[in-house]
Amino acid sequence: MSPVHLDPSSRRTVRIGGASGFWGDSMLGATQLVQSGLIDYLVFDYLAETTMAIMASVRTKKPEMGYATDFVDMAMKAVLPEVMQRGIKVVANAGGMNPQACADALHALAHSMGLHPKIAVVLGDDISAQLPALRDANTRDMYRGDPLPAKVLSANAYLGAVPVARALAEGADIVITGRGVDSAVTLGPLMHEFNWSPQDYDLLAGGSLAGHIIECGCQATGGLHTDWQDIPDWPNIGYPIIDCFADGSFELHKTPGTGGKILRAAVAEQLLYEIGDPGAYLLPDVRCDFRQVRIEQLSPERVHVSGAVGLAPSAHYKVSATAMDGFRCTGSMLIIGIDAAAKARRTGESILARTRTMLQQLDLPDFTSATVDLLGAETVYGPHARAGGSREVMVRVIVSHPLKQALDMFAKEISPAGTSWSPGTTGPGGGRPSPSPHIKPFSFLVDKASVAVAVHMGEHVWPVASPAVAEVGALRDAPVLAAPAAWLETGEPETEVPLIRLCWARSGDKGDISNIGLVARRPEWLPLLWARVTPEVVKAYFAHLVKGRVERFYLPGIDAMNLVMQEALGGGGPSSTRNDPLGKGMGQILLDMPVRVPQSVALLL
Repeated sequence: MSPVHLDPSSRRTVRIGGASGFWGDSMLGATQLVQSGLIDYLVFDYLAETTMAIMASVRTKKPEMGYATDFVDMAMKAVLPEVMQRGIKVVANAGGMNPQACADALHALAHSMGLHPKIAVVLGDDISAQLPALRDANTRDMYRGDPLPAKVLSANAYLGAVPVARALAEGADIVITGRGVDSAVTLGPLMHEFNWSPQDYDLLAGGSLAGHIIECGCQATGGLHTDWQDIPDWPNIGYPIIDCFADGSFELHKTPGTGGKILRAAVAEQLLYEIGDPGAYLLPDVRCDFRQVRIEQLSPERVHVSGAVGLAPSAHYKVSATAMDGFRCTGSMLIIGIDAAAKARRTGESILARTRTMLQQLDLPDFTSATVDLLGAETVYGPHARAGGSREVMVRVIVSHPLKQALDMFAKEISPAGTSWSPGTTGPGGGRPSPSPHIKPFSFLVDKASVAVAVHMGEHVWPVASPAVAEVGALRDAPVLAAPAAWLETGEPETEVPLIRLCWARSGDKGDISNIGLVARRPEWLPLLWARVTPEVVKAYFAHLVKGRVERFYLPGIDAMNLVMQEALGGGGPSSTRNDPLGKGMGQILLDMPVRVPQSVALLL
């Protein structure tokens, strides 16, 4: 059924601008969106598993830190007066490991400006006090099955949107949360403004999809798009704005006159970003079914998104935790000239051999892990690397060890390579590398009933119960969808083309899992893609990187498939020593894969 579009002027809209996709995003977003005059809410997403690991490391050295300092010191410092003047509400998960400290810093900033915003803090995601009991109950990592480490630095439950909505209902101008799902900073305002109940699952799924589309900032407005050449004005790229409607649908656009581009294909790529089974995208508030979502290009500046379906959530929160796992150090050298890759490989192996001998002489254990990587030699492509090689290669040697002393020794043995071994050895400078704590993330599930969530604002505290535990009842599964129509082999002559000619792609990570979403450039080509890009083909193509199984899921609404690869990232995030620990390049690698197509299709490319 075709989507029905109501004139936005005939129904109420809530306008939300996504100003940040991660801790470290450009400061352009907040100022651009606030000055546009086109938003009611300004939302910031700062957190990822790797970010939480970094914040945990910072907090071990400075207990008063552990939050996204950029939010206070840069973003809000630049826009707070105008935000207050325009009546824009702000929601951010900038609190990270220490949301109260973030709120205190923002209060101090506001006071220095003569401003008095009502700042609410969502607390309760820190469940570290429960760890002894969870360990006694034999709680294990939900991906690897490992027992909980003996010493844990942090453990934070992924909270949902209900406490954000409660904070806004109590009159907050600014809501700061700790670890919550990325989309909750958007769903919370929509629940508040449209009075959606925690049981309005289809609406919650639509609001969650709205948050998912804008949670990575400019990835929704042309950033990272497969056809990057078609995206204008990168320096002035527009940050996303969504006009949200009470039926759970929304329209995406950006500030007029900014760079980037509003494209159905780019939004479809973002829908597929970092998801597993699109029929069961699990969030604290709702299980989302995105398989039949429709994305329609309304104009060169707008797309309309609708069709998300919601199911009851589980009675558990996912917990993101971190533990100290010794120390890590990375050294690098640049090798120039003929056979640069071979010389770089030998250099890295020689550094390891020398330092291992020294460790043995001191009766110290071997490295916990040791990796030699070459940048510029296409080693990430494995057997698919192009012949010829490069005459300029960076060698990176990454080692881990329980003792900082061992890594201090390793760090001293990087520079001597410049005068001892390969001709053409040099480097960009920067001095001797320094060992740093190796923070290892892990994940597990915890009963929602055991997590006490509350909204704090001034002297007031409002407990927030989880309706999923008391009211959900039996869970209902998403319906089974048939696979795409079978591709009919015509027997005509075929030719090979790179996959990129047939589809767009976006890849990302969840721990040690990488996913690649493929969107057919033409709907009629999806059966061909389904026939050629099978899980077996993908597993074989990535055999040098992917150690686990490959699953495939069908999204008929956007003529797409999602490939989910287990044990694909060498541990993932800060646990990985790969050049691409977050799987950002895996979609690009797959797009280079040759695919057989009939000549009648090749003529259309």
